[in-house]
Amino acid sequence: MRLIILVLGLVITGLACNRKPEAKGPARHYALRGRVVSLNNKSQTASIDTQAIPNYMEPMTMDYPVPSREEFSRLHVGDQIKGTLNVYESGDYDLSSIQDEKGR
Repeated sequence: MRLIILVLGLVITGLACNRKPEAKGPARHYALRGRVVSLNNKSQTASIDTQAIPNYMEPMTMDYPVPSREEFSRLHVGDQIKGTLNVYESGDYDLSSIQDEKGR
């Protein structure tokens, strides 16, 4: 009996680990402007003090995932940036098309 339970547990765990991530669904895109407050290399997130995003949110500081390693590596604390906030149907969000305010 223990062997059956162990095998079933391993099979269920294996199936859970091999599941493809669910699609995020369609995204809404918003222009974002703000200042980089901090960076987390481990989670590849940037804490941004953002200006208000019309028809979406008031000014606030929050962490944003940056999927592009290249874009993340160009960020520095204190940078004034602009970019695109992508908000997915799933509730996930991230930043893309990041540039510093000088256009770099």
